[in-house]
Amino acid sequence: MPFETLHELHAAVLQTVVTLGLAVLCGWLYREYRKPVFAWWTAAWSLYVLRPVVIGAFVVFRSPILLYWHQVITGWTALAVLATALVFSRRLRWRRWYPLLVLFPPIWSYVAIYRVRNFLLAAGPAVLFLSIATFWTGIVFFRYARRSKSPGAALLAGAFLLWGVHHLDYPFLRAQGAWTPWGYYLDILFTLAVGAGILLLIADDLRQGASALATLSSTWEGVATSSRDMLLDNVLARTATLPAVRGAALVRLPSRNDGGIYERGTGVCAGWAGATPEPAEAGIIARAEHAGTAVVAAHWNPPSLALSEATTRQFRYAAVLPVPGGMSDTGAYDTRALVIVADDSEPFAALDTTFLTAFGRQIGGAIAHAEVHDALAGRSAELERLSARMVVQHEEERKRLARELHDETAQLLTALKLELGVLHGSLTPEYASRVDDAIALTDAGIRSIRAVIQDLRPSLLDDLGLLPALRSVVTTFENRSGMTVTLDLPAATALPHLPPDAELALYRAVQEALSNVGRHADASNVHVTLHVTSREREREIVLTIADNGRGVAPDAQRLGTGVVGMRERFGQLGGRVVLSNGTNGGARLEARLPVNSAMTIEATS
Repeated sequence: MPFETLHELHAAVLQTVVTLGLAVLCGWLYREYRKPVFAWWTAAWSLYVLRPVVIGAFVVFRSPILLYWHQVITGWTALAVLATALVFSRRLRWRRWYPLLVLFPPIWSYVAIYRVRNFLLAAGPAVLFLSIATFWTGIVFFRYARRSKSPGAALLAGAFLLWGVHHLDYPFLRAQGAWTPWGYYLDILFTLAVGAGILLLIADDLRQGASALATLSSTWEGVATSSRDMLLDNVLARTATLPAVRGAALVRLPSRNDGGIYERGTGVCAGWAGATPEPAEAGIIARAEHAGTAVVAAHWNPPSLALSEATTRQFRYAAVLPVPGGMSDTGAYDTRALVIVADDSEPFAALDTTFLTAFGRQIGGAIAHAEVHDALAGRSAELERLSARMVVQHEEERKRLARELHDETAQLLTALKLELGVLHGSLTPEYASRVDDAIALTDAGIRSIRAVIQDLRPSLLDDLGLLPALRSVVTTFENRSGMTVTLDLPAATALPHLPPDAELALYRAVQEALSNVGRHADASNVHVTLHVTSREREREIVLTIADNGRGVAPDAQRLGTGVVGMRERFGQLGGRVVLSNGTNGGARLEARLPVNSAMTIEATS
């Protein structure tokens, strides 16, 4: 056997092995994902395997029948490759005249080889058909790569386009003995490129699917800073990141007997909001919702109310994903479905109905999470408003009690003291001594009432301002408790103007903190500091009360009503209170109050 023939035979065998591996790969992918495109590719590569087998046999035996079957298999391979491209892009449907196409290659090859006896007439049309089919497949994947940005689709497009051009050299070069065995090696290279492109397409599909699921989980984490509407928009945006998806729309189903209404959309579905699905599409949505699994439709008609011409054309692919659970805007139980549309009939290489069903459930979980968060946020807002009202009412009650004690009780005691003084001058020394005792008791009662009035509503705070009121409350505590109190206050000019609520919150914090130190700390020294600081371009007033006592008990923050009251007051003003143990022992209370422009304006107006 000549060396050239042997070399060509070895190249044909290598091509057979590589192409067979590609056919096995596509068969396994069809078994794994049940995508029709993989079934057609399995058929195409299985037929293509026979081409090098037959041509190798022809090289050895030189029988015309082998050449005949080579051309027939070439024609059938071209049909299978073309069918694969049409299935992927347009969802090929069976027609009665399709068997005539299958009969064309054997009939034409018989006429050309045995009747006309012209090799170019036999090989030329078959190879041209195969080249056109391969080139068309490259164009299909090129368009898909532009839509999906998939590297695998780009590799497939390049491989099929170049392979389609390379097929044309067969009747003019390889069949004449030229370009051998390099033509086989190029076929092998293109075969390997197609296999790599398919695997890369699968990997990219799985990566984008996993990324979409992961970003949905991250959406849950961000729901605390966004509304439910923003979450739904984010869900649709995440869905639009799936490969080759042109748009997505969320359908709300108020009841099982209702066809639903498009709630919102993105991409080409952006104009569907407020419209109702067409009857056929409503049936598909109802079927998916009833089955609880994703349903894939061969085509999808947008709602007739979508006015844009670009959004009213029929799509070749749609997947309806049931989105379980949820609450409607009226608070009633609601269900939803997500509609995904694409121009290609097989936009996903690896994302099957199992993934789509899981994706819909993930979306349902995200929406349910958002709705629960909204409900809790609303309840928290109501509780905050209630707490604010209680603080205001509590302070108003303090004012009323202080006013009544001052205007009634204290005045009565003062009048009583005056009457006792008048009576004192007309009594014998024995009774005058008892009146002196009564006057002393009356003075003690007046002082006690004034102390209570000062605790209820500090007149110094209203008359002189925050800094003198703080000095007064510290001096009073020092005299009563015997502890040493260090007071560190800023200059009056360094302290920004504050509204009455802010001044009262700071005063009450010092008052309550010193009271707690006196009752619970068993301390000898207390340090009170008030200063203004800047943090992240925001000014804050920082109040710190630290002692050298026994520290904070484990349940102090849970049971201390004084700390709770401080937090409520500061929380109303956007501030915060932290109670902790100091680094050198004892307890440390830190209260921070932001100083914004609105607060300053309110104080100066």
